[in-house]
Amino acid sequence: MQIQVHSDNHIDGSARLADWVSASVASRLERYDDDLTRIVVHLSDENGDKAGAQDKRCQMEARPKGLQPVSVTHKAESLELAIDGAMEKLDKALGHQFGKARAKRNAVAAQPLGSSAASDALLEEDFLADEQARLA
Repeated sequence: MQIQVHSDNHIDGSARLADWVSASVASRLERYDDDLTRIVVHLSDENGDKAGAQDKRCQMEARPKGLQPVSVTHKAESLELAIDGAMEKLDKALGHQFGKARAKRNAVAAQPLGSSAASDALLEEDFLADEQARLA
């Protein structure tokens, strides 16, 4: 899983910050390591140089293999809280998405062998042949 970190002009996008964010995300979401191609993290300060409540924003987008991207956003008074909140939301969203996919796979696997579309077509052909024989 590749992790990319981007920041706007109002946040010091140092290598140290990128390393810390990458390590935090990798640690928190390591259980999805085989299921994701990459995670993109966008950090921003919505008020710029002015102070304000809930002005730090962290947006994370995860790219699951074979599925649509998942994006979450969290705002907080500090960058650390914004990142933690976004990681929590992303963890829950991915758990939900992969849980639904797993449930769908299990439902398909649990179907009896005779319930496929091909067997339905054969039953329909048998029914129509019987109807034609009965009418003749």
